Amino acid sequence: MIKHRFEETINGRGYKIEVLAVRPDRWRAYLVRRTDGPTALMPFYGRTPDEAARQLADWLTRAHGTANETS
Repeated sequence: MIKHRFEETINGRGYKIEVLAVRPDRWRAYLVRRTDGPTALMPFYGRTPDEAARQLADWLTRAHGTANETS
């Protein structure tokens, strides 16, 4: 099983993103908890590990922006 890990800082918070190959041209990205288990957040898919991780990071950025606007 091919696995990639990315670390992102979004609005000052650190996130670990893990990406696994589903097929040769399809990758699934999801957040990893500090205990190294996956979260319940829906996975994001892309054609490459970078694309899948970027989609998840972009979603987190938008979600944090929306949360900050309503505070």
